[in-house]
Amino acid sequence: MRHLLVFAERADAEEVADLVGEEFPLVGTPSVVRETLAGEDDAEDAQWLVVVEDPDNTLRDEAVARLDELAEEYDGWRERD
Repeated sequence: MRHLLVFAERADAEEVADLVGEEFPLVGTPSVVRETLAGEDDAEDAQWLVVVEDPDNTLRDEAVARLDELAEEYDGWRERD
C-alpha cells in the first residue's frame, strides 16, 4: 500500500515527511516529490506529495488516522495509491 499526502507548499510536505519518519520508523522516512497538475503550464500549480510506502500493510488504522491528521494540520489531504 502507498499513501500519498498532498500539500500545496514544499515546506509543509518536507516537515510532514520528517514527522512521519519519526512517528512511524517501520515505514522509514517518506520521499517528497513534486507533481504538476495535469494541463497546467504554470509551475506554481504544482502539488507536493509525501509518499509513504507501506508494502506490507504494517500501518494500523490508528496510524492511518494519524496520517490523515498530519495532512489536515498542514492543509493537505491523504490519498491511497
